[in-house]
Amino acid sequence: MLWFIPGLIALIFGAELMVRGASKLALSFGISPLVVGLTVVAFGTSSPELAVSVQSAWSGQVDIALGNVVGSNIFNVLFILGLSALIAPLLVHRQLIRQEVPMMVAFSLLLWVLASDSGLSRGDGLLLVSLLLAYTVLVIRQSRRDNLALREIESELPAVDDRAWDAHWLMQILLVAAGMGLLVVGSNWLVEAAVTLARQLGMSEVVVGLTIVAAGTSLPEVATSVMAAIRGQRDIAVGNVVGSNIFNILAVLGISASIAPGDLLVPASLLAFDLPVMVAIAVACLPIFFTGHLIARWEGALFLAYYAAYTTYLVLDAAGHAAQSGFSMVMGGFALPLTAITLIVLAWRHRHGARNDQASDP
Repeated sequence: MLWFIPGLIALIFGAELMVRGASKLALSFGISPLVVGLTVVAFGTSSPELAVSVQSAWSGQVDIALGNVVGSNIFNVLFILGLSALIAPLLVHRQLIRQEVPMMVAFSLLLWVLASDSGLSRGDGLLLVSLLLAYTVLVIRQSRRDNLALREIESELPAVDDRAWDAHWLMQILLVAAGMGLLVVGSNWLVEAAVTLARQLGMSEVVVGLTIVAAGTSLPEVATSVMAAIRGQRDIAVGNVVGSNIFNILAVLGISASIAPGDLLVPASLLAFDLPVMVAIAVACLPIFFTGHLIARWEGALFLAYYAAYTTYLVLDAAGHAAQSGFSMVMGGFALPLTAITLIVLAWRHRHGARNDQASDP
């Protein structure tokens, strides 16, 4: 347990160094800022999840490796978007609604299907990695076609200062190497501390991975989205979460399953509850995102309330508390259906209003 906080700090600083070095290195070699943002930055903010899950899978702590990804994706949407929307209503870019969010839903469903046989094989991992490469190629081709969007992004970026201490490519490589080193060390410390904590509290490793480790490794996404919301760059706050969720599934689990000594065995509890929750949350983003292309404050509060309820359920279930069955009944029989009905009504009203607007146009 002693190494949990140092491991977390090492992961955060390692991710920061790697994002800074890799972003500037890419720009130094003439790679477009759009591609850097959708690939390098997404990799950087999700690198703690990658480091922890790969290390866990390699050392045999499979439950932490899987729980970390599923828990991080749930945390990213419910907690990070919820907190960011409370700070300021979040505008959702149309490209995210048309492409990235449907992809997030599709990849979440694919992961559920692949895990349905209670394991992720090396073949499953290679499939996810190949989809990551295809997605990256798609992003690069789109960036080349969309010159207007590229100019808008470039205009928002700070000018590169050739006199900056990290302007030289050699220093940028050193930053990337230092960041990767901190990620490796930090992931080792965090995994060891998480396993020790699970044993001391009598909690399963998968619950620790779904909660403590998932929240800890998602701190780079928290910082990025919250600061983006505060500074008024609200589309970045949403894009960061959606991009990180895609990367977590394709890269983090894909690489973990590809290099693990054996299949990543999926715990029954993860398959029966947490994976369906992750998929449901991804699907729920669609009506919330396209109703006015805005995540309102009340929707952010709803996200946070559901994350609190989800965490409460995990804790009650892990402790075998008598209140767990009653809590599940209230959530499953009242809160979730009410929310689903509300989202359906909002989506119908938005669609109906859009048709009326088109009909009234001369």
